[in-house]
Amino acid sequence: EVQLVESGGGLVQAGGSLRLSCAASGFTFDDYAIAWFRQAPGKEREAVSVISGRDGESYYAESVKGRFAISRAGATKTVYLQMNSLQPADTAVYYCAAAPSYTLRWLTSSFWPKDFPSWGQGTQVTVSS
Repeated sequence: EVQLVESGGGLVQAGGSLRLSCAASGFTFDDYAIAWFRQAPGKEREAVSVISGRDGESYYAESVKGRFAISRAGATKTVYLQMNSLQPADTAVYYCAAAPSYTLRWLTSSFWPKDFPSWGQGTQVTVSS
């Protein structure tokens, strides 16, 4: 059974940093891409960052480029999202999601919630101004 467990959310002031963790189990970690999505109240869920399996290819939404960094640790089957220079607009519930790397549209950098069959429960990130 695929399981994804997020942690690391919280309340931070604008300009601060947080690191989210996604602990994965139940599948061959290196064969799967892991994504971070976020959903703010009244808005659609959007892909923030995605990292592929074995080759570590990554994607970032324009709104977070240069501020967020995604990484993965195979030994612990954990994916991290380091979030720096946080802004109130980053306030949302952050979810990690998993999908086999080969099923994703890396060439077009197009990642949608429907492409990911497995999801964590989410962790709240609140950035105060």
